[in-house]
Amino acid sequence: MTKGTRYLLLILLLWPLLATARDNRENDHAQWNADIAAFQAEDRAHPPVPGAVLFIGSSSIRFWKTLATDFPGVYTINRGFGGSEIDDATFFADRIVAPYRPRAIVMYAGDNDLQDGDSPAHVRDDFAAFVRKVRSFDSHVPIAFIAIKPSVARKALLPKIREANALVREYAATQQGVAYLDVFTPMLGQDGQPQPQWFIADGLHMNRKGYALWIDTVKPWLEATLR
Repeated sequence: MTKGTRYLLLILLLWPLLATARDNRENDHAQWNADIAAFQAEDRAHPPVPGAVLFIGSSSIRFWKTLATDFPGVYTINRGFGGSEIDDATFFADRIVAPYRPRAIVMYAGDNDLQDGDSPAHVRDDFAAFVRKVRSFDSHVPIAFIAIKPSVARKALLPKIREANALVREYAATQQGVAYLDVFTPMLGQDGQPQPQWFIADGLHMNRKGYALWIDTVKPWLEATLR
């Protein structure tokens, strides 16, 4: 048996496993189909103006209902879908990033990823993949990653959150037009632990005080980027 024949047989044997893995990856994202369809229906009913600042990510973006007033003079689009991970935003970028031709992108995601077992390096790599994807639409669009927050509910993840943030920060420093926005450090107490003052009763989602801290961190980057 020639080497080429052995290779072909190996591919034939592995193909069902590869196809199953591909289908599983697609099924992982399928849970968000209704959310993405709702965004697209909204876009058809009220077409967004090109050149907005796109906020995308998980529930911390979804529940940020005051973007328009928090960043006056900046046209914003909120495309947060609760429970999502970084690679979900990448998977659906053709539908909820590319059509908007955003002037800048602000992402918050990552703590769901860690909660579901992704390593800090995986979080960094998934963010890098998101950057590559959106840069395939616009090679110069500025992108900011809001640091993974130190929530009370996920205190056990704090070492992994710290590591993931450090890796994303290091990655962002090597990229043109990619920023790491540190909300992690100011949300910690003097003891280096998560603080309830930023969160609603569930200890995971933020209250208005928490969002005010985020605004103070995001606004200088936006002002410098949109200047």
